[in-house]
Amino acid sequence: MKPSRRPANPNFSSGPCAKRPGYSLAALEKALLGRSHRSKPGKARLKEVVDRSRNILGIPKDYRVGIVPASDTGAVEMALWSLLGPRGVDALTWESFGEGWVTDIEKQLKIKDLRVMRVPYGQIADLSRVDCDRDVVFTWNGTTSGGRIPNGDWIKADRKGLTICDATSGVFAMDLPWEKLDVVTWSWQKVLGGEAAHGMLALSPRAIERLESYTPPWPLPKIFRMTAKGKFSEGIFKEETINTPSMLAVEDALDSLKWAESLGGLRALIARCEANLAAIAQWVERTPWVDFLVEDPKIRSCTSVCLKIVAEGFDRLPAEQQWAQVKKIEALLEAEGVAYDIAGHRDAVPGLRIWCGATIERADVEALLPWLDWAFAEARQQAAAA
Repeated sequence: MKPSRRPANPNFSSGPCAKRPGYSLAALEKALLGRSHRSKPGKARLKEVVDRSRNILGIPKDYRVGIVPASDTGAVEMALWSLLGPRGVDALTWESFGEGWVTDIEKQLKIKDLRVMRVPYGQIADLSRVDCDRDVVFTWNGTTSGGRIPNGDWIKADRKGLTICDATSGVFAMDLPWEKLDVVTWSWQKVLGGEAAHGMLALSPRAIERLESYTPPWPLPKIFRMTAKGKFSEGIFKEETINTPSMLAVEDALDSLKWAESLGGLRALIARCEANLAAIAQWVERTPWVDFLVEDPKIRSCTSVCLKIVAEGFDRLPAEQQWAQVKKIEALLEAEGVAYDIAGHRDAVPGLRIWCGATIERADVEALLPWLDWAFAEARQQAAAA
């Protein structure tokens, strides 16, 4: 039977993600529309985004933090194209975004001294094999696989290489060891539910030293350039963005940052994410047809929670039939208005992906779970009757 209780917010998409609880467009009424982002108040807004982000996340004072084009992808690409080349590279991949960075490094930048550490969805690379005297490129949290790095103990404090970390679905939800990370990227659209298209880039002093001491052999598009005449372009990280940002999106980002502060900052955000994961874990424990894609709890994401279907006979179906059942589950839930966009990523194992970031209420996760049972049973019955 259909459950009687419904989530108050059915938005469980992994990006763009749900807005904060109580969100209203009224929060944007003071947006600096029709004014230059280079005006005094425009720069003040951009600086406020950077300062609030730095304070909430505990980013070291000597790290530069800036707003860059093209979301997290743009921030990662800026780092790869500007910094890689003088050392060998260890690239870690266990999901689609990490695989994309490998493609860039191997096929576009053509780094010859490249070691790719690739493992299947549901696992993470063997971190003990990483050589931190080489440059290391990795995702902190696999958005499409649900696997996260548990800590930074594997990164040497006296490393000679740079650590370049795509942390877009981990920032504001996990405790990052900033002193071990030389480049960190994220976007506004994930854990705090901001708008897409803008990226954030944090650089350590070691990364800045690399920028000033190394010139890549390949051409750099304007939006990737972080130096001018061999010197670090401080302006990019002092409210002089490379291109024009949306001041409406900036205001939205400020709203989400102020909400995070009102909760108590990073600790409170992490607690909300972990509580959502715990709710799903309790349900998985008692539910025979589903399991986590990531079997090891120590590396299981608390934001992009990925589930696999383990019902008898499901694994023997052709992949297209497995995906057809997943899509049917998704369609049934959408038709009922209880969950949107929760099918797993197309490159992953056929299954479900439920966003559990900080803007999601645990009560909504708990309300969703019986609906998953109903939709699975309904989808399976329809498949059997077909």
